[in-house]
Amino acid sequence: MTAATATGSVWTFDAIGTAWAIETTHPLSPVVRAEVSAVVDGFDRAWSRFRDDSAVSALATGRSASVDAPEDTDAMLALYDELDVATRGAVNPLVGDALARLGYDARLTLAPVGSPESAPPWREVMTWGSGILSLSLPATIDVGALGKGRLVDRVLESLLSRVKGDVVVDGSGDLAVRGAPVRVGLEHPYDPTRAIGVVEVRDAALCASAITRRAWGQGLHHVLDARTGAPVDAFAATWAIADTAMRADALATALFFDGGPELAAAWGASWVRMRTDGRVEWSPGFEGEIF
Repeated sequence: MTAATATGSVWTFDAIGTAWAIETTHPLSPVVRAEVSAVVDGFDRAWSRFRDDSAVSALATGRSASVDAPEDTDAMLALYDELDVATRGAVNPLVGDALARLGYDARLTLAPVGSPESAPPWREVMTWGSGILSLSLPATIDVGALGKGRLVDRVLESLLSRVKGDVVVDGSGDLAVRGAPVRVGLEHPYDPTRAIGVVEVRDAALCASAITRRAWGQGLHHVLDARTGAPVDAFAATWAIADTAMRADALATALFFDGGPELAAAWGASWVRMRTDGRVEWSPGFEGEIF
């Protein structure tokens, strides 16, 4: 996904395993950059299954059955509940062990250790409330279905209280825009030099997902059906525009499954998705152009 923005100051950095770019009308001060870095680091320390010292790693290894609930627990798990219902169980925050079984583990071995296995029934295993997040058995929480979008929202929120003018937060495929509109190209999942369409994003968020972004081996990638533990194969890429990046990110995941378009309609969001055979579908409310 490529974005064309007005000339401004751009700060680029790497975080949570991907490239980020923040564009503002005026350069960010060292103090503001430090505040953004603190937001990102706090989120990573809580939710990264790739860090031994994270809260979710403590739960996964059984070092602890309960941890202090991270700041984003209620917001993200409430949205997971909606995703679960809409996709009939295809999206599940305990899909981490299923990903690791196929090779997308904490060490990024990218070597499967067995055939696909379904994720545990998360509502029976996970509880939260009164500031505590608990699992009744060791399991790996993976918030990849909406976590990066949530972090984009958090970063944007921290910036809006400190800077004036236009702001664009681009978390490598998860984009939030405030102020001047941004024209975005929808990158072809099989050819990054091409776009299948363009759309203008104004005071909203656009998030994308593709089975080619994190792929390894024969037919293996990061978008799994939690009911089977197997990678999806009907759709190659999705794009969703919503009021927040977390919702757009969640929809970009849900659109790989039946129920995704209906959830988008309920949220008043628009979307595009490409099937693995190249056919493209889009919502009635999509205001961009498909080539």
